[in-house]
Amino acid sequence: MAANPPLCDYGWKAVDARLPNTDGRNCSILDFSGPNGLVVVFICNHCPYVKAVIARIVRDAIELEDHGIGFVALNSNDAEAYPQDSFDNMKRFASQNMLPFPYLYDEDQSVAKAYGAVCTPDFFGFNKDMELQYRGRLDASRKEIGPGDLRRDLYEAMVMVSRTGRGPAEQQPSIGCSIKWKMPV
Repeated sequence: MAANPPLCDYGWKAVDARLPNTDGRNCSILDFSGPNGLVVVFICNHCPYVKAVIARIVRDAIELEDHGIGFVALNSNDAEAYPQDSFDNMKRFASQNMLPFPYLYDEDQSVAKAYGAVCTPDFFGFNKDMELQYRGRLDASRKEIGPGDLRRDLYEAMVMVSRTGRGPAEQQPSIGCSIKWKMPV
């Protein structure tokens, strides 16, 4: 089922946590921030919305590095109910898609809850002070790969953040599959 996250809560501070990375190390989310900010994105391996745009996410992460913006992805889906989102499958996904950024496993879903993440993909763009400045979409793609000339919402917003410390006043929410929450015990 598709879900839309709320719009940007400007100034909200990034939450840090140490999580397992697909490279075998435990890593701090904020360790991946660049001198001008950080993008934290919630993705997963099986979501058709993520699959449709993963090459564009990779492109934007690489290009944002030139603007001093770091990038990190997290998977918070319930891997027991959705085995395709297991940590082993995250490793395969990272390798197959040549992810140039860390892909962390939020197994207990505490980070997704702390961020208020709603869907995959769900993008959070922070300035150099780790204050939220962007909570929007990558571009206008949905479950299908959009045309190559789509406006690059995330990229343009984060370039603005890198230059000014502030995100755009108007932002379009992301859309994607809902995060697969664990059933309460």
